[in-house]
Amino acid sequence: MKISTKGRYALRMLLDLAQHRDEGFIALKDIAARQGISKKYLEQIITIMNHTDILTANRGYQGGYKLTKAPDQYTIGYILRLTEGGLAPVACLERDPIECERAGECITLPLWKGLYKVINDYLDGITLQDIIDSAADNSDNYII
Repeated sequence: MKISTKGRYALRMLLDLAQHRDEGFIALKDIAARQGISKKYLEQIITIMNHTDILTANRGYQGGYKLTKAPDQYTIGYILRLTEGGLAPVACLERDPIECERAGECITLPLWKGLYKVINDYLDGITLQDIIDSAADNSDNYII
């Protein structure tokens, strides 16, 4: 499994919004400037986020985006599943129930299921707030 640029940039964008949440609605151009990401690329990510409950938008003068909930309510797993479409390390785990005709006799399936569980448990155990707090402490607990 490899996290795409879209997933990494979405996470950076949401972290930026979380860090500046006291400033009200934040314009994409401001996020783009702070994060070194093109505004056009952020617009593509916004398109994905608009179909969720993550962001609230305000149009017009002083328009922009802000998080709908507190940063501790968004797990990294949830964000990456939205942008990546899933976190399964192998294709056969992308659907539940498993549709692979070899699933009953596959001796590697437990290995992949275990890895998938570790990935989900780890990423679902970290929130935007955890990353912000970790950065404030200058610790290296999370690397994204």
